[in-house]
Amino acid sequence: MRKTAFFSSVRSGVATRFAVSVALVMSIMLSAAYVFNVFEPIGVKAEVSSCAEMVMEAESGRELFSLHADEKLPMASTTKILTALIIIEDCDLNEIVTVPASCAGVEGSSIYLVAGEKISVKNLLYGLMLRSGNDCAETLAVFHSGSIEAFADVMNERAKLMGAENSSFKNPHGLPADDHYTTARDLARIACRAMKNPVFREIVSAKSAVIPDGGCGYERRLENKNKMLVRYEDANGVKTGYTKAAGRCLVTAAKRSGMQLVSVVLNSPAMYERSAEILDEAFARYSYEKVFSADMFSATVHSDVKGKDCRLGCKEDFYYPITEKERELVRFETEVPASVRLPVFKGQDLGILRIYLANQLIFSEKIYSIDTVKKTWTDVLRQIAERFVGREEECASINFLRNAALRAGAPAIS
Repeated sequence: MRKTAFFSSVRSGVATRFAVSVALVMSIMLSAAYVFNVFEPIGVKAEVSSCAEMVMEAESGRELFSLHADEKLPMASTTKILTALIIIEDCDLNEIVTVPASCAGVEGSSIYLVAGEKISVKNLLYGLMLRSGNDCAETLAVFHSGSIEAFADVMNERAKLMGAENSSFKNPHGLPADDHYTTARDLARIACRAMKNPVFREIVSAKSAVIPDGGCGYERRLENKNKMLVRYEDANGVKTGYTKAAGRCLVTAAKRSGMQLVSVVLNSPAMYERSAEILDEAFARYSYEKVFSADMFSATVHSDVKGKDCRLGCKEDFYYPITEKERELVRFETEVPASVRLPVFKGQDLGILRIYLANQLIFSEKIYSIDTVKKTWTDVLRQIAERFVGREEECASINFLRNAALRAGAPAIS
């Protein structure tokens, strides 16, 4: 395999020709990069800042701003983001759930479920996320896992799979409990994963919903408690939370110019104002741009048959949030063989493309063969003939030297 770095010193030979041909294409796309540190702290205009904060771009997971992001804190009803995502991923949303007596009358916020009434999973999710129903949370947890404790085990397993390594969940709603905590970074990772789910986005972006009568004697008309949906332009989720222990907590999602951001503020007295402030700053500093276009990638590699080259391509585009200052820092590197033996088949992996800023890898993509290229019988015969011609010329050279030596009276060359 050979490695070719673009935008570096030119080297001679095939590797150079390959580097130059691809670099010309890549230079057109030199419009983004990566910064290793989150941007400098955003000035606090809100009267009091939060105990912990984070802004993250949802698709890439890039952290755009953080403050005490790894401090373990209670998170109140923002817990329900993970609860909702697990239910959406694991359950039939149209299935009808019978409310257990143990889940009716749960303390705190509620939609006042009645034991024995029948409600669909999806409507329970609306009650969970719009009105922060603790009774909905427990009903869904028991429906999913059989008990609150078993569902909490699932929450902890799923959170770790999402990269939330510093969180501990003891219940599905966020009511105070020993060892029930998260961090701003972990909660942002969970929320980013959730915002990639279209059903989740549909529910948390709804400003209102109606739950039909399931046996309680009336339909429920729900208004979303998340005021960011009306206060902040382009907001499309996620969840509020409050307990005396956790303080005011808010996870907000907002999408602008193709960039989906998620902000987290924990124990934030002015949670709406502070969330708007850090989101505004992130949108002002970063833009979501196409760093790499697969359609514009073009390269070839020689084969073991003269005149038969393999065209190479990539399949994935790459978008990333970047600042104005980061545009000149990106570099591309490919790793492909110097040549390949035929046959090569369409879609066959032949190398890898990596995108870096300095030594930081931000994207990698397989390089594959665009076409199927095979060795024909004609190719085989031509190769045999070329080898024979080479040996014939070698024999002729040896005979010439032998005859010359004999004419000169010297010993014959053996």
